[in-house]
Amino acid sequence: MPQSPQPPPDLDLRLVRYFTVVAEHGHFGRAAETLRVAQPSLSRQIRRLEQELGARLLDRTPRGTRLTEAGEVFLPRARALLRSAAEATARTRAAARPSRFTVGYTTTLIVTPAVRALRRRRPDAEVHAVHLPWDETHAALLDHRVDAVVTRLPLVTDGLEVTVLHDEPRVLMVPLDHRLAGKESVTLDDIADEPMPRVRDNPVWNAYWRIDPRPDGRPAPDGPLVDAMEDKYELIADGQAVAIVPATPRVHTLRPDLTTIPLEGVDPSRVVLATRAGDRGRLVADFRKCARDTLGRPDHTAAVTTQQDVP
Repeated sequence: MPQSPQPPPDLDLRLVRYFTVVAEHGHFGRAAETLRVAQPSLSRQIRRLEQELGARLLDRTPRGTRLTEAGEVFLPRARALLRSAAEATARTRAAARPSRFTVGYTTTLIVTPAVRALRRRRPDAEVHAVHLPWDETHAALLDHRVDAVVTRLPLVTDGLEVTVLHDEPRVLMVPLDHRLAGKESVTLDDIADEPMPRVRDNPVWNAYWRIDPRPDGRPAPDGPLVDAMEDKYELIADGQAVAIVPATPRVHTLRPDLTTIPLEGVDPSRVVLATRAGDRGRLVADFRKCARDTLGRPDHTAAVTTQQDVP
């Protein structure tokens, strides 16, 4: 008699997520820190997933961890599985609470005027604003953690609809005792040898905010690696680096030991509204209009920087 087919494994989504984080970091230790679990526990959970699948997914190496052939096959499917689960959860919750809308925003950007305008326009809606790390905006939208994001380019735009709200000049941030502090303006030639902070695993961000390579083809000098904006500000204040940042009014209130200088010959950064492509919900359309009306002018943004509604 022919054998009956084996039932598919009941995959634990938590274990699938653990695997994707290890794969992204290429290192069990860093993945454990991100997940806030003990490294031995993380290793056991990955082994459990491998047993459920009947395949080894990861190989340890002297430099960290690498995917096996089976792991390479499973990774994109694991990500798709997590996205599908997140979308199923979000759509179910949205059906139960059809008037809930969450706006994400990144560092030094203020969305309060647009949030207030949406509440006035749709008093039946439950509107919230949440801060997002600069590198989580794309995932937060696709995972349905937020319904719209106000952030800056560059941004991964796959699966998103992006609306430009306004431009911001880019300026140079230095410590108060820096040789260039107090100058009316500087050029890239003035900082040709100044180290600039870098972020991990994001060449597009590094290229844009470090202007790397420079117009003459030279690479931007490497500075320290940073994982958070606060770390970058500390390194600059300590004299270990300078940085190119957007010229928002809030920049001048971040720390009293830092200052900014206008940077000539550099294109401005762009503040944008991002939503999921194909999302034609009424709240999305209403918020897009509110954002254009209230956040589309830099002078309006400046006018509300003293408000404390959004941290």
